[in-house]
Amino acid sequence: MADQVLDQIRDIAEGQIDFEGQRLSEQLSLILMYSVSAVSVLAGYLLQDIRLCMLIVLGGTALTGLIVIPPWPFYKNNPVKWLPLGSTGAPKEASIPQTIVYNDNVVG
Repeated sequence: MADQVLDQIRDIAEGQIDFEGQRLSEQLSLILMYSVSAVSVLAGYLLQDIRLCMLIVLGGTALTGLIVIPPWPFYKNNPVKWLPLGSTGAPKEASIPQTIVYNDNVVG
């Protein structure tokens, strides 16, 4: 029982996400930060309040961090399919003879 709980905590703490999850995380962070920046500058300009502008930026950064940093389950939808242990998976390459021409002399 305790081992199962520790395994679940370890899985959460390790924070492993797949490659598509990394791409999604980066896109979300960029979109959210650009949006928050635009809203904060617009609100600060219209209301002539730099404090409000800074509070919106800080709140938006915290919200972006809560969305992007933890390994949420939607970042793990495309797991990597690894090859079985011991198989190379790559076809054997045919040897291709290579000739090098250097100053009109064939080498090799």
